[in-house]
Amino acid sequence: MRISCWAGGAGAAAPIVWFPPIQPLAFAETLALAAAGVAAGRLIPVPAAGLLLPMIGGAVLSATGLLTIQLPQWLLAASYAVLAWSVGLGFTRAVLGHALKALPTILVSIAVLIGFCAGLAWVLTQLTGIDLLSAYLATSPGGLDTVAIIAASSRGVDIGFVMALQTMRFFLVVLLGPPLARFVARQVRE
Repeated sequence: MRISCWAGGAGAAAPIVWFPPIQPLAFAETLALAAAGVAAGRLIPVPAAGLLLPMIGGAVLSATGLLTIQLPQWLLAASYAVLAWSVGLGFTRAVLGHALKALPTILVSIAVLIGFCAGLAWVLTQLTGIDLLSAYLATSPGGLDTVAIIAASSRGVDIGFVMALQTMRFFLVVLLGPPLARFVARQVRE
């Protein structure tokens, strides 16, 4: 197996156009969708509603042709930076100390999880004919936002496929996670 099938193909990456011409109305509508979704998400008592509402609303409006989503590279880069800062600022001395104690177990778990996801990706390539990197990103664990960043910045990745599977996984976790956690907690108490 060639390394390039995991790396998204060989050759130089296309240059990034940081400040492309934008359609002002489409850009304003995209920003309004994001702001309205986040505001509505704060009012609705559903886990991750601030992420789900703009995502579902954008998908529906875009699919029906009512909205053209306009996301210039500079906005994506700024969003990625804010996301990274919010994750990084969540680390405290206590969290790092706890993580260091658990590091050996964490490393073994990571290796097993990577191997399991690689196996699932291989099965997906055999069943669907999708490229290996797209299949791996579609099955990899972690946040939808992180996988979206990696998929968008990797050449040759089928972003639609990756995001569809990741979104399905996200919905399953949100819907099945709490009842499953309650079931496990009840079993442990008994």
